[in-house]
Amino acid sequence: MTRSDLVAQLAERFAQLTQRDTEFAVKTILDAMSDALSRGHRIEIRGFGSFSINRRPPRVGRNPRSGEQVTVPEKLVPHFKPGKALREAVDHRLPVVGEDATDPAPLET
Repeated sequence: MTRSDLVAQLAERFAQLTQRDTEFAVKTILDAMSDALSRGHRIEIRGFGSFSINRRPPRVGRNPRSGEQVTVPEKLVPHFKPGKALREAVDHRLPVVGEDATDPAPLET
């Protein structure tokens, strides 16, 4: 799902919101989340998951073209940990062998 898919789905679901209002709401939420993570804060959305910052220590890598050793500096990277409800919802949707994994239809049990 892309950002524009999300905006379209929300605008369709909530008829009282215009497409423009929905775009603004999605942009505002994503900007607030980006800002919080860039300041080192943790974001927790109950039932969905949490976003945090992880530290990747410096290491020695290799240039794939020349094979030369390269030092890769320390990095801070965003990390997402899914919540229990999301993990269970995704696990319930485990594809059957031979089934197209992109098919959004639920499995029959």
